[in-house]
Amino acid sequence: MDIRQLQAMITLINSDFSVSAAAQQLFLVQSAVSQQLKRLEQELGTPLFVRKGKRLTGLTELGSQVERQAREILTGVSNIQLMAEDHLKLALGVLRIGCTHTQARYILPPVIRAFNRTYPAIELQIHQGNPQQLVEWAGNDRVDFSICTEELGQSSKLENIPCYQWNRSLITLPDHPLQAIRKPTLEDLCAYPIITYVVGFTGRQHFNSIFAEARLQPNIVLSAADTDIIKAYVLDGLGIGVIASMSYDKNFDASLKRLDLSHLFPWETTRIAYLKNKYIRRYQQTFIDLFMATIRDERSDRFRPC
Repeated sequence: MDIRQLQAMITLINSDFSVSAAAQQLFLVQSAVSQQLKRLEQELGTPLFVRKGKRLTGLTELGSQVERQAREILTGVSNIQLMAEDHLKLALGVLRIGCTHTQARYILPPVIRAFNRTYPAIELQIHQGNPQQLVEWAGNDRVDFSICTEELGQSSKLENIPCYQWNRSLITLPDHPLQAIRKPTLEDLCAYPIITYVVGFTGRQHFNSIFAEARLQPNIVLSAADTDIIKAYVLDGLGIGVIASMSYDKNFDASLKRLDLSHLFPWETTRIAYLKNKYIRRYQQTFIDLFMATIRDERSDRFRPC
């Protein structure tokens, strides 16, 4: 058994058991990947993969156990390589960040500017996804860090750092009747069509539960993962918007009016997470430090440090 066989197995799993996709990622021909997998099974003397004809469709019970060990072994090998690069002070590479649109658009820009000044030779990659994808990507080391509110704190595979707390704001057209109310109630919101986040993003679960506990049914006419979409349809007159407060910028959103809703909803916690036992390189730790420093230094009612 050698490392290449384990790499072939894990790459295959990460590629949804597509040998062709795994071969592309490993820069090999399909037959070479198939041979590595076959040799691994032969050495162990038992099948690791469920087959349907010639296709691999899943893992056997032993295959699942081997997968867990293989991921730990490959993480250890990667850590050794990264330690050596840090020892040689090589400030080259790629930093892969998984996040939602809200983080990419409204929180990360000043962090990325500061990081780029410190490590101009490091390529930053932003991989946008939903919270479930971000957990999976970090857990499989397909990104170095994931940043979001939902899901990350619930995974046993990840180390997570609470970063900041945020709440919600109401956005409307300037002449909307709700702007005359200093602290709108849930009942006030229910009187109008609402545009907010799709289920699974940016605190929508808590949003739903607060209305359910009050035995109220909000009139959700549109939901989206992208705050800019919500703003666009509020501007178009489709309804009022409920967004994450850090997504409102008074300079860019002057055509919309904002009201704080933190008296109605619980504060949410955004976290940064990475695979347990992952070796954190100097430049990766610098990114985390800059992220936390940016949150601490921000003087805003849009969010607060943990």
